[in-house]
Amino acid sequence: MLVSLGLTERSDALYRLILKRPDLAVGAAAAELGRPEDDVRGDLEELTRLSLLAPSWRSDGRLRVVNPKAALDSLLAHQQAEIAQRHRALAESQAAASALLSQYAELHPAPPAHEAERFLGVEAVRAKLSEVSSRTRRESISFHPGGPVPAAQFRASEPITEELIARGVKIRTVYQDAIRNDPASLEHARWLTERGGEVRTVPSLPMRMVIADREFALLPIDPADSALGAVLLREPGAVAAFCALFDSVWETALPFGEPPRRSLDDPGSQPRELLRLLAQGYTDEAAARRLGISLRSERRLISELMERLDAHSRFQLGQRAVEQGLL
Repeated sequence: MLVSLGLTERSDALYRLILKRPDLAVGAAAAELGRPEDDVRGDLEELTRLSLLAPSWRSDGRLRVVNPKAALDSLLAHQQAEIAQRHRALAESQAAASALLSQYAELHPAPPAHEAERFLGVEAVRAKLSEVSSRTRRESISFHPGGPVPAAQFRASEPITEELIARGVKIRTVYQDAIRNDPASLEHARWLTERGGEVRTVPSLPMRMVIADREFALLPIDPADSALGAVLLREPGAVAAFCALFDSVWETALPFGEPPRRSLDDPGSQPRELLRLLAQGYTDEAAARRLGISLRSERRLISELMERLDAHSRFQLGQRAVEQGLL
């Protein structure tokens, strides 16, 4: 009941027992739960610290159940603060990763093992991706930004994916929330999860990225146009930085199968991401591309935001968002 809010399973079980039988003594509660009394006393201290229990009015040393609203509000606020902090850290990681990618994109191809290699054009990138996939033995993690993808493109990638799965490679992929409205994308996500892969989504992604065994990272030369070519990184420090970026995004991403996040109170929702993009100076066209949605859908989202925040202009929308702590 309260495990999702930060309580241990033991404290949660004890709290539910006390709700049903408020006069239960420590010894009886321990016997009921099949646990030592010292453990139960420790859990009682935790519940008291969280203001879910308070000393009895009868001065007999027992505890009483109190209205949990204030405690639950505090727990929820703490979780919201943690989520907001993770998203701030994610934004900083994305900025650092983009700067690092720009530095590597300026390098010329060189033979040493830890230097970056560049591959120009779509065909060269596909050939290198196939080669990297054939050498992957443990894990393949990837970002796939943008909106819906043609079904034929998914089908073309499935043989490589099946080979990876057959070798026992763990596959984790992050798409953008926009794919949740596309039948072909949803079908591919189901296909992958049925075979043991994991799929999650976020409102926006910084770039396309494939990392093999946390040893090789294949990244676009230009994040805004992946068709130009890619750069393959082998240098451990650089690869570790992009692995950390993936892990940070994965932690806050929404697992495939769960309903999309629409609430403005959720820092990871698409409306909140759109507010951040507009605040950073993105045009409607650029924001739509970043979210992987059409310009029409992006402008509809803005209209909905203006209505929800009672704003009559873009400028007022920004003001209201700041006033309500959404930016």
